[in-house]
Amino acid sequence: MARTATRKKDPGAPPVHPDPIPDALQARVDKIHTRLRKAQPAPQVELDHENAWQLLVATILAARSNDRTINSITPTLFERWPTPADLAAAEQEEVEVVVKKSGFYRNKAKAIRKTAQAVVDDFEGEVPETMAELITLPGVARKTANVVIASVFGKSVGIVVDLHVTRLVERLGITADKDAKRIEAVLCALFPKRAWAQVGHRMVLHGRHVCTARKPKCDRCPINELCPTASAEAAGSWAERAAWEKVLTESRGEVDPTTD
Repeated sequence: MARTATRKKDPGAPPVHPDPIPDALQARVDKIHTRLRKAQPAPQVELDHENAWQLLVATILAARSNDRTINSITPTLFERWPTPADLAAAEQEEVEVVVKKSGFYRNKAKAIRKTAQAVVDDFEGEVPETMAELITLPGVARKTANVVIASVFGKSVGIVVDLHVTRLVERLGITADKDAKRIEAVLCALFPKRAWAQVGHRMVLHGRHVCTARKPKCDRCPINELCPTASAEAAGSWAERAAWEKVLTESRGEVDPTTD
């Protein structure tokens, strides 16, 4: 009897949502997508970087920290150890001193040195471009890999899910699930694949600057009317609010047109 060939599962494939998407939810998310595109036509990750290696390290350091703090650390870090080989050969204690402000600095120093060594040993010192390869690196899961692939390589292979996105999808009534892979599966089912890279950036920035954990700016939010948990009436048209968010996010939260 002939054997039936079994196809190996691609470890880098995006998670799949098992259930049909309700029509009403899809229609609402399509409108949310339209408004967020207007609010953030060209979203960018807020971690400063010059290449894939720098963004990979910065993203690992950003866990349980914030981008502003990491941006104050990485110039010194990459001046002293500019390449994966340099960082892999660095003394643990010296790296700890440089990354101390990031929090959990001993573990993070160890993590980025292990990642550096793996990049050197397994990928000849170059950060790989695929999800399947990136997630083999120590300390790199889908979120970190999605950030690097979307931001540096410009590919849509998944959607970034962090604490901001987790909060946002619950408030929007998309899912109350807390598992990052299951959230990503729902979002990948709801948004067109060509937009996945930018959708992740937009949701992160919207959660960081508008739909904040404390005191969300519901009155200025361009998707106010589409949000079941909005706590204030919308001010002006959604297009006016989208223009406000554009200025806010492009300035990394530094310029609020309603106060300046």
